[in-house]
Amino acid sequence: MTAETIFEYFPNLSENQKEQLEKLEELYKDWNQKINVVSRKDIDELYLRHILHSLGIVKFITFKDGSSVLDVGTGGGFPGIPLAILFPEVQFTLVDSIGKKIKVVNEVVEGLQLTNVTTVNARVEEIKGQFDFIVSRAVAAMPTFVHWTKGKIKKESAHAIRNGILYLKGGDLLDELKEYKTAEIFELKDYFKEDFFETKKMVYLPLKFKG
Repeated sequence: MTAETIFEYFPNLSENQKEQLEKLEELYKDWNQKINVVSRKDIDELYLRHILHSLGIVKFITFKDGSSVLDVGTGGGFPGIPLAILFPEVQFTLVDSIGKKIKVVNEVVEGLQLTNVTTVNARVEEIKGQFDFIVSRAVAAMPTFVHWTKGKIKKESAHAIRNGILYLKGGDLLDELKEYKTAEIFELKDYFKEDFFETKKMVYLPLKFKG
């Protein structure tokens, strides 16, 4: 898969956004040779397994200009960096406890000249402030993740949906979501035709999840 497929799924991108998305492969391949943050198999499938997967969130929500998003356990910068490209007027904070991963993220952010990304090398519990939404890709089971991010979501919602967690995950989620009555599960295969998305899901957990 190339950046062209991303453009087909998201036809309203500006020329600058297209250039930034095209640049991602070169930047990641270059930095991954120096600091290995993405497996070799995944680096060859970067647009499918990382970039398009990250953008599954965009099929569910359009972040409003001026809003803030926290990406927990960003790793090499996913889903935060692709989202930051699509929403240049939204502030993204990317956090990871592993320093070498944040170093790569910083280099990619600089290479793309993204001005709406802040990176933090820390555990999420140490992050100050509150955000409209928290995004992540399968860093922990939902109860653990909810515990980590407690108190970090703004109470006042500016979007059509309530502020909360947007979580990309695969497999059977029924067990870990059983205590969250308001959790909604979206199948990414409904938006993307590639086989990779057959078992991939996005979970939306609004702030007040206790029924």
